[in-house]
This record gives sequence, C-alpha cells and structure tokens, in this order.
Amino acid sequence: MPWSKNDYPDSFKNLNPAVRNKAIEIANALLRDGYEEGRAIPIALDRARKSVEDDGEKVIFEIRAHDEGWQLKKKDSKKAILIEETKEDLMGEAKRYANKNNGELHIYTKDGSLEETLYE
Repeated sequence: MPWSKNDYPDSFKNLNPAVRNKAIEIANALLRDGYEEGRAIPIALDRARKSVEDDGEKVIFEIRAHDEGWQLKKKDSKKAILIEETKEDLMGEAKRYANKNNGELHIYTKDGSLEETLYE
C-alpha cells in the first residue's frame, strides 16, 4: 500500500517533516520495486535520515541525573530542556525530542558514566 503525507507508518510519526517526507518517498519506491512493507520501512527510514541529515553533525542530547531527578539537555549546555522525577518518566519524551530534532541521545547512569547511545 503506498503511503502519503497524511497516511504513513507509525515509525515515521515522530520524525521531522523533511525526513518523514523523504522516508515516505523512499518507502514507496521500495514497494514498487517489490520489497515487503516490513523491510521497506526500516530501509527507507535509514536512507531518509542519512539523506536529509548528512549536511552537518548531529546535535547531541544527554539524559543525566539532576538535583530534581533527571534532565534532558544539549551536550555542554547548562540549561535543561526537560526535567522529570525518574529516568523512566523522561525516556519516552527525550527519545521523541532527540528524534524530532535529528539528534543523537546519550543516556548516562546516576554516577555519570555513559550507559547507552541512541540514534547514532
């Protein structure tokens, strides 16, 4: 089934519009070439991100411990973008924010060591 700007896979939902539109275009081309949906979606997503985002370095966002719980902030910034009481409460919104802003997300432990990196 071909996708459009109003009807696309759920995995494209939180993408920035430029990446989403490119992913839709690529996914539709892959479907026309005989790829199955389950294979076309991740390929299109990867290629669209590379195509749109290759014009510069990604912004790095960090999840770190904070006096009031956990915070999402840009790397080397002193100002928090989001603050939540628990790391789990922050994770979902932080992932959406980093993805929407074409960023890389670094997740740290309470002691300050890097635990995980997403969206490299």
